Amino acid sequence: MPITMIRVGESGSIKNITGNDNTRRHLENLGFVQGENVTVVAEIAGNMIVNIKDARIALNKAMANKIIV
Repeated sequence: MPITMIRVGESGSIKNITGNDNTRRHLENLGFVQGENVTVVAEIAGNMIVNIKDARIALNKAMANKIIV
């Protein structure tokens, strides 16, 4: 399921990153790699703030839907 389905405060392990090569590479550079734990910190109108590798990253809804947990 995409990370947008996780509630605030919950975490999950990244199973896959979808999208084209540029999108996947961009997300990997931000730390979104397979097997990494990610925690949803906040969600506003589908846009999310997540905690990954001791960093907080804001994602729009389209980008967040590409992260499968």
